[in-house]
Amino acid sequence: MTSRYDPATIEARWQAAWEEAQIFRAKADPGRPKCYVLEMFPYPSGRIHMGHVRNYTMGDVVARYKRATGHAVLHPMGWDAFGLPAENAAMASGGHPKDWTQANIAQMRAQMKPLGFSIDWSREFATCDPAYYGQQQRLFLDMLEAGLVTRRAAVVNWDPVENTVLANEQVVDGRGWRSGAEVERRELTQWFFRISDMAGDLLDALDGLENWPAKVRLMQANWIGRSRGLEMDWPLTAPVHGHAAIRVYTTRPDTLWGASFVGISPDHPLTRALAAEDPALAAFCELARKGATTEEAIETAEKLGYDTGLRVRHPLDPGRELPVWVANFILMDYGTGAIFGCPAHDGRDLDFARKYGLPVLSVFEPEEAAGHVAPEAGGPAHIPPKSERQRYLRPVAGDAHQTGEQAVEAAIAHCEGLGIGKGVTRYRLRDWLLSRQRYWGCPIPVIHCEACGIVPVPRDQLPVLLPDDVTFDRPGNPLDRHPTWKHVPCPACGAPATRETDTMDTFVDSSWYFARFTAPHAATPTDLAEARYWMNVDQYIGGIEHAILHLLYSRFFARAMVKTGHLPESAREPFDALFTQGMVTHEIYQTRDAEGRPVYHFPEEVENGRLKATGEPVEIIPSAKMSKSKKNVVDPDAIVARYGADTARWFVLSDSPPERDVEWTAAGAEAAHRHLARVWRLAQEATTSDAPPHPEADAALEKARHRAIHEVTLGIESFGFNTAIARLYAFTTMIQKSEAGAEARRRALRTLAQLMAPMTPHLAEEVWAMLDGEGLVAAAPWPEADPAMLVEETMTLPVQVNGKRRCEITVPRDIAAPELERLAVEAVARTLDGATPRKVIVVPGRIVNVVA
Repeated sequence: MTSRYDPATIEARWQAAWEEAQIFRAKADPGRPKCYVLEMFPYPSGRIHMGHVRNYTMGDVVARYKRATGHAVLHPMGWDAFGLPAENAAMASGGHPKDWTQANIAQMRAQMKPLGFSIDWSREFATCDPAYYGQQQRLFLDMLEAGLVTRRAAVVNWDPVENTVLANEQVVDGRGWRSGAEVERRELTQWFFRISDMAGDLLDALDGLENWPAKVRLMQANWIGRSRGLEMDWPLTAPVHGHAAIRVYTTRPDTLWGASFVGISPDHPLTRALAAEDPALAAFCELARKGATTEEAIETAEKLGYDTGLRVRHPLDPGRELPVWVANFILMDYGTGAIFGCPAHDGRDLDFARKYGLPVLSVFEPEEAAGHVAPEAGGPAHIPPKSERQRYLRPVAGDAHQTGEQAVEAAIAHCEGLGIGKGVTRYRLRDWLLSRQRYWGCPIPVIHCEACGIVPVPRDQLPVLLPDDVTFDRPGNPLDRHPTWKHVPCPACGAPATRETDTMDTFVDSSWYFARFTAPHAATPTDLAEARYWMNVDQYIGGIEHAILHLLYSRFFARAMVKTGHLPESAREPFDALFTQGMVTHEIYQTRDAEGRPVYHFPEEVENGRLKATGEPVEIIPSAKMSKSKKNVVDPDAIVARYGADTARWFVLSDSPPERDVEWTAAGAEAAHRHLARVWRLAQEATTSDAPPHPEADAALEKARHRAIHEVTLGIESFGFNTAIARLYAFTTMIQKSEAGAEARRRALRTLAQLMAPMTPHLAEEVWAMLDGEGLVAAAPWPEADPAMLVEETMTLPVQVNGKRRCEITVPRDIAAPELERLAVEAVARTLDGATPRKVIVVPGRIVNVVA
């Protein structure tokens, strides 16, 4: 025992004790309830930051608490290790992605272990380990057999410098995010997971995810995007290139009478046929393919079109003809790749119509039309929600006064009755394109044979290993130009064949890792017995930035693994509870160079608003997300070295609710450290105290002990870590100020150690050991509050006179009403000034109102 609080010594000692006892090894135990706690695993970019510390500390609190409450706990850690940054680093340094990744993993692991997380490190893996991606290849082949994988032509974003497909989010202003090259829209044959087949199930099941944040469920619902609409053919006035009509899908068939043109995508089959004979149209389509790629970007981009010269007949009025335009804002991968333009009631269509002088025909107007400017007169398009009641100037079917929903269904029924359309349900969700023209990813385990076509790699030949002898001296996929790796005999006929050189999207790697953690060394993707015991993940923790794709893909993969026999039916929804934590933020410090450009400085370079080295004043920018480029990052290693891991853990939990951002400040860290040192001193003093019992003070402290147990337990179970810590502050102060005897104080401090153990496990062990706690506090059962000790014997009530608060009185909780009224009147006697109250109104347990 040291004479002062020395985190460096304390924390190393207890980490060694936990390791020796193997206390955090997860083991299935049918005799105990289980709890699977998982934080979204990190990408090994080089160093962890305080955001990581906060994320993993939250999970650790839950894991340690559940272990103390008698659960068998699985709390693993791994690395999301494939991806483009490793290839970029290799290209920049001349090294190898594997070496860069493994070095970063070693560094980040070395940073995490001193933080004392209760992780079962025996289950650690990286997604770039052949043992992991080999099982991923097995899953791919099983999904291929089950019809969940397909290969087909698709229009993609192609970077001609990088020679790879880019996701929509990687295209910025029409250029590749890294190369800066103009992105091309190319049609390539690609591999897809058929996630759209499960769109309805993925959407409907969101209602059952009651322990997910509502905002996440809404984001997923919007991304899946179910819509009810009408699919109908618009007959061409004359057939062209085998097309007699253009099939259109619309969610607003109630606006059919407002149609002024039909628009088709630059990638529509009819457009392609026309462009083959029309160089001007081909040039327009080429320009359109280099424009915006995301729906959000398309909304704000300039609306451009090309008049094909074709005309269609209005399905409801064959005598009326409308022009056919190719438009840059129509996507081929939604609906049918064709729309009817209704400018009066669609903002994009209105912009387009005004640009090209097309008619604007109103179909309805708001019930309260006063002050409404019609779009043809310069007003905006009127786009009411379907739930709103409208006055239809010309309804497709039904009454003139209907809600949009009623009018849509009436229009669908009317068109179906006429035989000119059918009601359909469509989803915004598209199939998951998984092909990537990259080296550092999981190889797709198929072989291409001229005679046999696509041949799966035999399972006894898995894993298909990435070759180590690759070079990154020029852009493109090194697997394509490898002299030997891609050339293999066909497994079916023995003829010369080639491997698939595309690798899998790295989202695949993180879409099933939670299942692998249940049996990370199994010879199959999962061990069903272990999966049945540990799944589902009871508490999943991660950033809101993963609310859509990662979680949606994981939900798809869980269903696919159920279908292919790798998970039980109960694991179709893999995450029972989800928590999205806030960020850790910090002020930004900057000066200006000679040309006025900002120069950023690390927090440790600044003191009292000036640079330590030069004394130059710095400009302080309000707290923002920690960013390496802005240098407003705090190094966890430095914090641990200066204050200890427990201080870092305590601070990131205590300063704000966990779902909100927390600002890291030096003053806050100092305050947290001082508090922990105070706890240590109280414990040390208690070891030598021989203060005699003090019945009244002992009883008060015992009551406070049970109250602290109750409130800290509620705080942890509700993810209110900051409120739990606030209660621990108050309990510590109570202990410090109490005049209780030595044994009562020691009992209170042992309980304090148990309650602090999930947040500050090292200090808790030290205090527990000082006060003769049995074994490790990490293995001790969670204390239980006695309900009888939580009952307050008195209550404090405000007293009003004629509705105005005058004072408070403290009375026994079981006081009789007449006695309470008498005491209340006595308490406000001076205010009454001798007057006799007309009546006294008592709201039991809340307030007394004296009416004079």
